[in-house]
Amino acid sequence: MFEHDNEVTNKSGNRPFEDIFQASMSRRHLITRSAGLSAAAFLATLAGNKGLGQVATAATTEGAGAASTFSGTAIAQATSSLINFAPVPFDISFGPVPNISDDYQYDVLIPWGTSIQPGGPEYTGNPNTRPTSAQQAQQVGIGHDGMWFFPFEGSNTHGMLCINHEFGTNPHVLGKAAPTSLEDVKVSQHAHGVSVVEIKKVGGKWDRVASNNARRIHVNTPVEFSGPAAGHPLLANTANNEPKGTVNNCANGYTPWGTYLTCEENFNGYFGSTEGATFNDNRTEAQQRYGFDFDGFNYGWELFDPRFDLSNPSYANEQHRFGWVVEIDPNDPSKKPVKRTALGRFKHEGIAVTIGRGGRAVGYMGDDQRFDYCYKFVSSTNWQAAIRRGLSPLDSGKLYVAKFNENGTGNWLELTIRNPVLAANFSDQGEIMIFARLAADLLGATPMDRPEWTTVAKDGSIFWALTNNSQRTATGPGSPLAPNPDGHILRMVDSNRHIGTTFTWTIPFIAADTHPAKDKTTYSDPDGLWADSDGRLFIQTDGGQQRLVNGTQTNNQLLVADPATGEICRLFSGVTGDEITGIAVTPDRKTMFINTQHPGNGDPAASNFPVANNPADPNGPIPRDCTIVITKKDGGIIGS
Repeated sequence: MFEHDNEVTNKSGNRPFEDIFQASMSRRHLITRSAGLSAAAFLATLAGNKGLGQVATAATTEGAGAASTFSGTAIAQATSSLINFAPVPFDISFGPVPNISDDYQYDVLIPWGTSIQPGGPEYTGNPNTRPTSAQQAQQVGIGHDGMWFFPFEGSNTHGMLCINHEFGTNPHVLGKAAPTSLEDVKVSQHAHGVSVVEIKKVGGKWDRVASNNARRIHVNTPVEFSGPAAGHPLLANTANNEPKGTVNNCANGYTPWGTYLTCEENFNGYFGSTEGATFNDNRTEAQQRYGFDFDGFNYGWELFDPRFDLSNPSYANEQHRFGWVVEIDPNDPSKKPVKRTALGRFKHEGIAVTIGRGGRAVGYMGDDQRFDYCYKFVSSTNWQAAIRRGLSPLDSGKLYVAKFNENGTGNWLELTIRNPVLAANFSDQGEIMIFARLAADLLGATPMDRPEWTTVAKDGSIFWALTNNSQRTATGPGSPLAPNPDGHILRMVDSNRHIGTTFTWTIPFIAADTHPAKDKTTYSDPDGLWADSDGRLFIQTDGGQQRLVNGTQTNNQLLVADPATGEICRLFSGVTGDEITGIAVTPDRKTMFINTQHPGNGDPAASNFPVANNPADPNGPIPRDCTIVITKKDGGIIGS
């Protein structure tokens, strides 16, 4: 987690979640944290001793009654039948190499610099050289993040892996603090984006194989726009340059029709101004709301590539071309990546797609910034019918933003030009999508604590990772804690099988509640989430694990939770300075792919991973982002 993740641009003054939460706690006389009620006891109370699935079913009708709003994290009050592996002990979960449960094993796959095709240019972490732009365009990028595995005909050993590349700093990618040429900028640009790699398990190990579908999609790859903002004047430049590129590709999603969704998050940081600080004095309201600044994240692209110069009038609308969800067909390289504008423009962390009533495609999305919002998209028609007609289910539908109520319910507010409030401020639906944050502000959406990954569980519950917010002076948005530097997980039950306009919410897991245990349950900063079909919730962390207990440190990690019992168990811990992110599985769920991002923060004195037997040599190879392949020694399902 880097400092730009913690900026605040929401000045709307909308009622924050902490007010709603506190009012709810007072009004309903809910349990106090000191009572120590387990999640299992809480759910039993809520359901009248029904099962969790029955609770979800009962709450999914339109206008469902209020649910209790707080449970707190259970510290393994009951033993879960879903989780039976030996945890990684807390006292060994820190250091320059990963640790994994004794019941599991891991291998390394496609580190940064691996050639997309066998026999292509390779970069192995030599600190004295870096890839050229031409080489990097043929290599796996840096900043491994969200991903998904697309099997060939249901295979558990062969398919396409789509993987995001969120970011890589100049010192890491270029070996220097700032670019000094357009070539340097292109190296950095080509390290971002998405890799589409064909992988196969041969002789017990996974590797990439030659493929007609393998390719790199980066900042200079041609793309196209679809949906309500396609062809909008705000997406056109007087330079008449072709739309290109995707950047800061964070979390992701995948569709029932077999495509990959990559999400553009902190896109603002790649823009800057050759006017310097003077630019900031003249920023528009929209530029401030989206966090544009004269020096961005100090990538320096604007110095050599006019597309990213906010002061260049010929490229004035280039900034609006980023911040979207981008659809990629992993098995058809002839198709351009498509930016689906009906899903809105904001700092997309990820999208969890499920099928709602009537076969409609529904996507839940977080805007990953402090005090920003939770969103939902509902397609206008049955997704299969749309595909048969050659239409995208993601091009026509309703985009909603969440407003949380005191009584444990909430409302989805539609971002539509039919709303008089929005019609008075925007010219058309396309403009609303381009400035979705501003529209959500006007509707009174509830500011939250960095909504990141979402996932839909087998019972229809939607889980949201609220990573942290240490900038609150009262109890924080989306959490009962003030400040909330360690984050929590929120559970939502949507109405009318995902297509309704109301929901109920609870808070089943609070990271700080695990800290006194100092054991297999201890974690901070939940980020990545995935719910499997058995009911397990996989939690990945990104951030201040070092804050946990009196300065005791642990690396970021992968944990498995059972929401029905509250049990949490650490399966894997990463590398000093890294983030654990990205989750994908084979169809049989006996292989899981996860990522370590920025291991050692690029410093060989902290780690040389993934080089074996060379954990932290300051003169050794640069640590490289890579994919971790996890299997269970007994061949069982991951998480069991």
